[in-house]
Amino acid sequence: MVNLAFEHTLRDSGIELIAGVDEAGRGPLAGPVVAAAVIFGPSCIIEGVDDSKKLSPARRVELFEQIVSQALAVGVGILPPDEIDELNIYRASMRAMEQAVARLSPSPQHLLVDGPRYLDRSIPSTPIVDGDAKCFSIAAASIIAKVTRDRIMTELDARFPHYGFAKHKGYGTPGHLAALKKYGPSPVHRKSFRMPGKESGGSE
Repeated sequence: MVNLAFEHTLRDSGIELIAGVDEAGRGPLAGPVVAAAVIFGPSCIIEGVDDSKKLSPARRVELFEQIVSQALAVGVGILPPDEIDELNIYRASMRAMEQAVARLSPSPQHLLVDGPRYLDRSIPSTPIVDGDAKCFSIAAASIIAKVTRDRIMTELDARFPHYGFAKHKGYGTPGHLAALKKYGPSPVHRKSFRMPGKESGGSE
C-alpha cells in the first residue's frame, strides 16, 4: 500500500478535507477519458490500495467497492471522444479532473493531483509526479477512474463488438489495430488520434 505522508503533512497544518485526483484513459485510441477524486476521513486506511496499474482487474474491483463504501466523498468526471477531439487529450483530461472535483460533497480544502499538473480551480493543489504510486488518496482515485473506465469500455464492446474493447479497453494492441484497418474507426474512436487506414477486403 502506498503511504499517507502527503495527507499527514496537510492534516498537521490543519487541513482536513483532502482529495486525491487522477485520471485513466489518456493513451487509448477509443473511449472516454475518466477522472476521479476521492476524500477520506483522517482515520481511514484501506489495505492494498496502490497504483491501479499494479493491481489485477479483480483486485481493483475489490478495492473499488471498499473505497466507495469507506470514503467521505467520491467524484467522477467523464469526457467522451468527441470532446477529446475538440479539446485535445491533455485539456480533456484536465477538464475531466475538474469535473470530478466539482462533484465532491463536501468540497475539498486541498487537492493532491497525479502528475505535474495544477488544476485551474480556486482550491489549492499539490502536483505529485507518479502520485498514484506515492500517495494513498491519488492511488485510490486511480482505482476509481480505472474501474469506471473499464466498465464503460465493456459496455461499448457490446455495442461495437468488432474491435475487442472489453479485452484491450481501447488501447492500440495488434488486434485492435487490425480491426481498425479492416472496419475503420467506430463512433467512439478518437478521430484526432492517428488511425491505421482501412483496407478493402481485409482478412481476419
